[in-house]
This record gives sequence, structure tokens and C-alpha cells, in this order.
Amino acid sequence: MNKDLQNILSNLNKDSGQEKLLEYLNKQLDEAGRHEFEKQLLDDEFMNDAVEGLDLVENKDDIPLVLQQLNQGLKSQLASRKNRKRALFFNQPWAYVAVIVILLLLVAAFLLLRKIGNQ
Repeated sequence: MNKDLQNILSNLNKDSGQEKLLEYLNKQLDEAGRHEFEKQLLDDEFMNDAVEGLDLVENKDDIPLVLQQLNQGLKSQLASRKNRKRALFFNQPWAYVAVIVILLLLVAAFLLLRKIGNQ
């Protein structure tokens, strides 16, 4: 699976990246940088949501830890969803019966058509 799909902040603009987001949250950007970043927030709903959510973290030093936890949660959700989709059909006993019945019908139709073709 693409590593970017498993990184919660991979959707950020490459121009504004994770470092710039963290600088903004830690109030390390100058006034012009903050203004430019806020203009980008208006254009990108995902980044705006990320800033709003990470701004709720009281201790800004914990943000990398929060991001790591979000990424781990995202990876586990994607893995469980992938396994669930794969197992959805073939974990049902009726699925095997249906496949066998369809194969038997196909073989019977083939033999019938072959017999009719030989006459």
C-alpha cells in the first residue's frame, strides 16, 4: 500500500508541509508567514481541519506523538478494513456451495451442448 495513504498528514500541500504546520501551531512563523499560511488554510479544507484539531492539543510538544498515534490508528484501520473485505465473501459457507453449483451447471451445459453438437 502506498506509504502516503498511511500518513495522516500526507495530504498537506507540499509547499506547506508538516514542518510549516508545526511552526504555525508553535507560533514560530513571522507575521507574513502566518498570513500566507492562513491563506493556504482557506484553500485546503483538510489542512484547515488538521490545524483546528492539532490546535486543541494543550502541550504543543506532544503534537509529534499525537501525529504518530493518528498514523498508527490509520494504518490499523486500513489493514483491518482490507482484511475484512477479503474475508467477507469466502468466510460464508454458502459462497462455496454457490461456486460449486455454478461450476456443476457450467459442466452440465458444456456436456449437453457437446452432445447436441455431435448429433
